[in-house]
Amino acid sequence: MTNLDPASLQVLVSRLTGVAEEMSAVLRRAAFSPNIKERADCSAALFSAAGEVLVQADSIPVHLGSMPASVHAAIDAFDGGRALQPGDQVILNDPFAGGTHLNDITVVAPCIVDGRLIGWAANRAHHADVGGAAPGSLPAGAVEIFQEGLRLPPVRLTPEIRDVVIANSRTPAERAGDLDAQVGANVVGVTRLAAFADAPFGEVLDYGERRMRAALAELPDGTFRFADVVDTFGPEPHQQVASRIAVAITLAGDAITVDFTGSDPQRPGNVNAVEAVTVSAVAFALRAVLDPTIPPNGGALRPLRVVAPAGTIVNARPPAAVGAGNVEVSQRVADVCLGALAGAVPGAVGAASQGTMNNVLIGGDGWVYYETIGGGQGGRSFGSGMSGVHTAMTNTSQAATDQSDVELGPGTPGMSGIHTCMTNTRNTPIEALERAFPLRVLRQRLRRGSGGAGSAPGGEGIERDLQVLTDATVSLITERRVSQPWGLAGGEPGAVGENWLLPGGDESRAERLPDKCTIQLKAGDVLRMLTPGGGGWGSPSDR
Repeated sequence: MTNLDPASLQVLVSRLTGVAEEMSAVLRRAAFSPNIKERADCSAALFSAAGEVLVQADSIPVHLGSMPASVHAAIDAFDGGRALQPGDQVILNDPFAGGTHLNDITVVAPCIVDGRLIGWAANRAHHADVGGAAPGSLPAGAVEIFQEGLRLPPVRLTPEIRDVVIANSRTPAERAGDLDAQVGANVVGVTRLAAFADAPFGEVLDYGERRMRAALAELPDGTFRFADVVDTFGPEPHQQVASRIAVAITLAGDAITVDFTGSDPQRPGNVNAVEAVTVSAVAFALRAVLDPTIPPNGGALRPLRVVAPAGTIVNARPPAAVGAGNVEVSQRVADVCLGALAGAVPGAVGAASQGTMNNVLIGGDGWVYYETIGGGQGGRSFGSGMSGVHTAMTNTSQAATDQSDVELGPGTPGMSGIHTCMTNTRNTPIEALERAFPLRVLRQRLRRGSGGAGSAPGGEGIERDLQVLTDATVSLITERRVSQPWGLAGGEPGAVGENWLLPGGDESRAERLPDKCTIQLKAGDVLRMLTPGGGGWGSPSDR
């Protein structure tokens, strides 16, 4: 067995990471849709032959943490990879077979050298429309997955399957271009990975495990609990009820168990997460609190055990709708894990960030627009939360420290280099948005006063007015419109978000919209969104 010295191991990890980053660059540059090209709503990674993450591009944690489930699903579906040939690729988006929600299409390719399976290249991209009851494939009223769009178990990506994907979308040209970009990214990944046919991948994974166990061993043993709520699970009056997510985190030596027993049952709406999403959010929270230089590979997850009871909101069973589970329940899973970890390492966790992706989906004849809107980060022990970003609360990263005195505007990836952003997407530049869609951005600015007070105040949310220039269907999937992002160490909570419709742009006719809804807009109508601020950290009197 090869035993690499530390320098050689770091060189190997860096070279492999460069391959994943190249895959990500190919995917973004070749994609057709603004959602992937501009917002970077996509991820790429390399895997061992057994399906453990080796390295990942600097992409989206909620994608990357759940992608191993997709790779394992592909491995299982094709006889451990033995049924695949060089050049084959596997496509899937089934949330109950390795996926997250139907928009996230994963493409997995084996790397086979001289008849030997070396590893896998995989990438995931959010496709703006894959069918379903409403443009954007996240209909607010969905109660079954069949209403959310095309569902693909792990199958070989053939020209016929490609045609099926394209035929089931309201935007077929975009789907074709984005899917081809995913295939091209994997071709690059497999080609580059083949050069590492004799590399000791096991040492990369073992190093990640050693680093994680060492970090866990420094934490105090014990069980730490926290609970929070998802505000609603649909637009109907009977769905306007909160759902509880509870966690107990047990630290024992160099191992950790994260137990969601006591969380509410899955709901008759689309606010349900599959297990892969929950595991992904847990891994994010753990990495956000611990040493950010721990390699984000499969070995680092070996000391982690997640208990997510089947049939609950954190491990829904078919045929539940799960579209919002990936984008909203994931946020709350991260919140409760970080809240619990604050009891173990209080100086390493900030107050709650906005806790929602503020999903906006708008579609008309031949076009579909999708975006998530940033908000406030929670205040931290060393400084105020960042404003107008997709992020979560953490205190430990040097990157966070370096940026603590900088107010970041919408679209800044923020701390992305260490994956402390649960979403980690950018905004769509206004110029690109208005060029691609019949939409006009009338206003976009920070929402002053939305951050919670504290010795370190929470970051500000965003105010955004978006006018439709033609009749369109709008779906909103948002959270923290009832419950507030909580403060910590005596800090005050952040402001809740608000959704408004201004018919014809008339302020005097403004009407409040629910947190989740699918509605029809007329040309000239304005959609106003005020996103939540982050909670404050520390007593305001100490500021």
